[in-house]
Amino acid sequence: MRNQEKVMRLNDKVIVITGAAIRNHTKSVALYCAQENLPTRCNSVHPAAIMTPIWDPMLGTGPARELNMQKIVDACPMKRFGEVSEVAAICILLASDEANYINASEITIDGGVLAGSFSAIGD
Repeated sequence: MRNQEKVMRLNDKVIVITGAAIRNHTKSVALYCAQENLPTRCNSVHPAAIMTPIWDPMLGTGPARELNMQKIVDACPMKRFGEVSEVAAICILLASDEANYINASEITIDGGVLAGSFSAIGD
């Protein structure tokens, strides 16, 4: 998880630790269900830079908010925050029959951030 920690630059070890736990638990549950021939798939969804109130403390208020938002947008390959509806669409797909063969997968929804571009924030 070191790369994710560098990319996030949030200095929030709890996020990194719980993310690792979720990723590992996803794989364990998926493998267990497959071994037991249970008709259950288990995948995890990992959104980042999705415009929700969780960003408010980090973005701040007033003119600083716009500046902080712009820094994040500029560092994202898609040059925008993601929308909650985009995360919901992936969840709906994963729950559908169209995703029958997707199992033990980690779906990152970040506009390409984990490709490395976000690492410049905070430098």
